[in-house]
Amino acid sequence: MKGDHAPTPYPNASRQQNDSSNGHFSIKNFFKALRNASNAFKLVWEASKQNALFNFGLTPVAALMPAAQAWVGKLIIDKILGVVNANLGWQAGMREVLPVVLLELGLVLIGAVVNQARVFLNRMLSLQLTTHVNTLIIQKAISLDLQFFEDPVFYDMLQNARRQSDSAALSIVTASMQIAQQTITLVSLVALLVRFSPLLALIVFVAAIPSFLAETQFAEISYRMIYRRAPEMRLLSYLEMLLTGNETFKEIKLFGLGEPLLKRFRTLFIRFFNEDMTVARKRALAGLGWGVLSSLVYYGSYVWVIYRTIIKAVTLGDMTMFLSIFRQSQNSISSLLSSFNSIYENNLYLDNLLAYLKITPVLSSPIEGLPAPAPIKEGIEFRNVSFKYPGSDVFVLKDINLTIAPGESIALVGLNGAGKTTLVKLLTRLYDPTEGAIFLDGRDLREFDLTSLHQRFGVIFQDYARYQFSVRENIGFGQIDEAENLDKVREAAERGGADKLVEELPEGYETILGRRWEKGLELSGGQWQKIALARAFMRNAEVLILDEPTSALDAEAEYEIYKRFRELMHGRIAVLISHRFSTVRMADRIVVLSEGRILEVGSHSELMRRGGPYAHLFNLQAEGYR
Repeated sequence: MKGDHAPTPYPNASRQQNDSSNGHFSIKNFFKALRNASNAFKLVWEASKQNALFNFGLTPVAALMPAAQAWVGKLIIDKILGVVNANLGWQAGMREVLPVVLLELGLVLIGAVVNQARVFLNRMLSLQLTTHVNTLIIQKAISLDLQFFEDPVFYDMLQNARRQSDSAALSIVTASMQIAQQTITLVSLVALLVRFSPLLALIVFVAAIPSFLAETQFAEISYRMIYRRAPEMRLLSYLEMLLTGNETFKEIKLFGLGEPLLKRFRTLFIRFFNEDMTVARKRALAGLGWGVLSSLVYYGSYVWVIYRTIIKAVTLGDMTMFLSIFRQSQNSISSLLSSFNSIYENNLYLDNLLAYLKITPVLSSPIEGLPAPAPIKEGIEFRNVSFKYPGSDVFVLKDINLTIAPGESIALVGLNGAGKTTLVKLLTRLYDPTEGAIFLDGRDLREFDLTSLHQRFGVIFQDYARYQFSVRENIGFGQIDEAENLDKVREAAERGGADKLVEELPEGYETILGRRWEKGLELSGGQWQKIALARAFMRNAEVLILDEPTSALDAEAEYEIYKRFRELMHGRIAVLISHRFSTVRMADRIVVLSEGRILEVGSHSELMRRGGPYAHLFNLQAEGYR
């Protein structure tokens, strides 16, 4: 909406701060971040119970495979050595060894099937979870009040909620299952490894810890860097939209804005790239350093085991099993710690989504809200109404007292910033007054069910929406439950003056509008405005509010609309905002606003006789036509 400037509102209850993003990594912050793990499982469970159950069920099967394969590998080596030492023939030897080999083959096949099944399930879960999370984000957005969408802080929050939230939830669940799997695997391997050498078991575990701490530290740094970028990332997206959108292309082209804006885009992108590269470089060097240390530990232990085998302290089968277990144990511990790190990092991202989903609307319906009256019998009353936007100390409206009778049409007149559009926001209960109250048939608006109240208003704003859908949908959206009723859509089009326009379109009411889709047809500004007017007339509203409804229409089209205006609004309240005095003079009464206060009220003829502010503005505009 244009006209009044709205300072950024933000209710204290919704200023969710991500405390996990403050400061550096610590054990306290690590365990604090884990609080969201249960929420991640809940999101995955809600996305697909069946896939989640299958995935959980396959985890212990996959976990026991490494130890089972290592043990069978030992049996194969020992069987072969036994056959060789006993000088058995090849047939007898194969009878001894082949069953164990087939057992290993069976384990390998089971492992392959389980792994592929889990990969498939994870892909399905990823798609289902993305849909579920996006649905939650959209549901929350449509439940919130207008004031959130006039606030950049809210958009930062929305940006952070969208970023990686779905993948973060799945990663937490996947990492949690990985932890369960690797724990089971590790316990089974360590049981074998401790039997061989308790010291080596300890070395394997300790060697992986420094790498885990380094990775967690860099995960924290990366997260904090992305979190603080939210406003600039929105700017990056906005610049991209300006440079590629059809609505801005003409000015971008004619004013030569392409290269300057592209330069800003590149500058911001390069700065982000350099920051990311710095962190990535440090992370890679740390990973390389700890990886080298891990390899040294492994091969040092390898040499020691070889020595033990040479002096016949252990059998060749034991050595083979140990090497398999040692390598797998090291991988399991590394994977285990990496999974903890993944949970920590992704909990930070998931925290953004959870904080966003905790936002609650400021405006709400009472528990047993009254249905809004239809028809309106007593009218509307503004009683000592004052208003300032959240976060501002400046009153946009002050001490407004105004009554509107049933069936009366009024026009709001004043310079930009006078408070006209804000008054409409209060009337439609997109905001509540800071002081005073607004009454409908003698009851405070806050006593009515909000959905029922909104149904009583038909509104067309100056910055009306241009839906890139069919004409029928563009008009039918005015009363969504009647959008499929073509007769009603046609009637609304006729009332809004769009019927002749639709008749000339290639597919009539099924013509797709806008250039977003391949067969879309773009309309002129005036044609779009007729469609928007028809949308407002689609609803059998008790109050019709028109904010600059004919600004894009030519004089003849405007005349045709207002010639039928009184007839169309018979028995209903009409509120009209316009800068054209040829339009506002048709209203029963005219309300003149200035700096949030009512200066005078009366019919056109009454106000002209008074020679006050209205007469002055009217004469100034009339002078321009002489």
